[in-house]
Amino acid sequence: MTSATLVKCACEPCLCNVDPSKAIARDGKYYCSEACADGHAGGSKGCGHTGCNCHG
Repeated sequence: MTSATLVKCACEPCLCNVDPSKAIARDGKYYCSEACADGHAGGSKGCGHTGCNCHG
C-alpha cells in the first residue's frame, strides 16, 4: 500500500490538503473543491469540508 502525497489546496485561505490524483486541477494548481477552483465566484464561502471557512 502506498501513501498518497498530499498538497495544500491552492485557494490561499483554504485549510484543506488534497491528493493531486483526486483534486480539481486548474492552471497547474490543485483545489479541493469546485468552489475553490472557481475562486469562490459569486461570493461563495467555504469548500464544504468540516472546519474550513475559506473564501475568495
